[in-house]
Formats: sequence, C-alpha cells, structure tokens
Amino acid sequence: MESTLAPGAVSQGVRRITLDAGGVTLSALLCEPEGTPRATVVAVHGGGMSAGYFDGQAHPELSLLTLGARLGYTVLAVDRPGYGHSAAQLPEGLTVAEQTDVLRAGIDDFTAKYPTGAGILLVAHSFGGKLALSAAAHCTGDGLLGLDISGCGHRYAVTPGVIRKGLKHIARHWGPLRLYPPDTFRSSGSLVAPMPEREAGELPRWPELFATLAPRVRIPVRLTFAEHEGWWLHGDKDLADLAAQLTAAPRIVVDRQPDAGHNISLGWAARSYHLRTLAFLEDCITRAGRGA
Repeated sequence: MESTLAPGAVSQGVRRITLDAGGVTLSALLCEPEGTPRATVVAVHGGGMSAGYFDGQAHPELSLLTLGARLGYTVLAVDRPGYGHSAAQLPEGLTVAEQTDVLRAGIDDFTAKYPTGAGILLVAHSFGGKLALSAAAHCTGDGLLGLDISGCGHRYAVTPGVIRKGLKHIARHWGPLRLYPPDTFRSSGSLVAPMPEREAGELPRWPELFATLAPRVRIPVRLTFAEHEGWWLHGDKDLADLAAQLTAAPRIVVDRQPDAGHNISLGWAARSYHLRTLAFLEDCITRAGRGA
C-alpha cells in the first residue's frame, strides 16, 4: 500500500510504499519503468542508514532507483527491520537471522502485487550485505538471480570495540570528502538512523557467521570494495580467501571501485558502480535464461 511517511526528499518518479512482512510493516522506496520490468532490484541499506541511501539527493546522477527505472528495471529500496516504519514496532531491532525471515516475507508481499520480470537481484551495502548473504543462504529457488554487495567483507580492519562505536568514525564511513558532491552531508541528514541494539550486538560475530553462510550461497555473487574502504580488510589475500569460502556460488566477481569511500552510492562514483551493478544483473538474467 502507499505510505504517508514523509521524512526526506525523494527523486521524481520515486514513491513511498509499505510492505506486509509477516506482521511487520516495512517502509520502502519504489521506482518502476514504463511497461513490464526486465527484472527487479531489491536494495538493502547498511547500518545506521535507511532506504534513501539508494536515492541520493546531492546530485541527479546518484540515484540507483531512477537510473534502474530508466533502463527498464523496477527498483525497490527497503528500510530494513528496525528502521523506517518498523522502528517503532522493533525498537531493539532484530538479529541477522530474524531480519532474513522478515525481508523474505516483505519480498514475497511485493512480488504478489507487482511484476518483477526475470527475477530479483539483491543489492546490498555494508550491514545490508550480511542480510543479503543470509537471505541467499536460505534461498529455495524463489526468483533470486544474484547478489551484488558493496562495503561488506569477512575480516574487519578494526577491533571489536571500534566496531561498536560505529557512526562516530566518520572517516571510515566516508573517506576523503572530495569523493562526494558538495551538498552530500546536508541532503544525507535524513538518511541517518540509529543502529538498533540487537543488530549492533551482532557486529563482532560476523566473521563466524559469514563462515557458516558463505558455503550455502548458490547464486552468482558480486562483491565491490571502495578504494578508500576503511571497515574491512580487502587486500588481495583477504579477497581471495573471501571468495574461496563461497564454494557453491556458480560465479564470483570481486571488483574495486576507484575514487570511492565506504558509502559508494552517495559519492561521485555512484553512477559508475550502479551501472556495473545493472550489467551484473544482465549477466544473471542471461545465465538464468539458459538454465545454467
């Protein structure tokens, strides 16, 4: 249904909706193409952010939602459980496993009401990448074509104590300020939200959880690390080990995004990253079409 939520501006053609996710109401941003979509992108934001991360307002070229719709895809950016509309219902948030069930229920509600084309690409950033990997690990052939994840590795570049401080480490989230349009920090104020406590409590456990989930992912995976990524170890050996743990994935792509910080989709590099994301989706559509 249409939502009356009002925080933050959205791009022209983007509208706010809500999803019934098994009794949890999730807010979301939706942008649809003219006619039947070629496929659908479901975008999942990181910790301390919101769905508007994928509809950056500092420059017209930043929005994944409007770019995807112009190129023939439906793009749905979801406020994860504990954010947006569901923050009041879930003030402590949910664990990754619990969020997985809610997200999948929300996607089921969406696909029952809207055409999705060839299937769904999960696009995720930072903590959202953890949720996307969990969702894929529990995938049972329900139209999920692939995963495209940025800003999420398997080995932290910081200590557990620093991880818990989260948003206080501005440089790790953003990198050099020259990477972003001048109006970024004013326009991004409405995107920031507190990280729920139960979600934050799982941060130190991620390397262990990744090792459990990674071998169960059976769809193509693309992982992108910004040039100025500060939260994750992303040297060649680290990335080789990460990819090696995705033992069941039929295709693994590891990319580096030049001139970008952790928040890639809010910087000047957003359009380049988003176009590569949609190119990866096309590869996934081709693979699915030939029954590979």
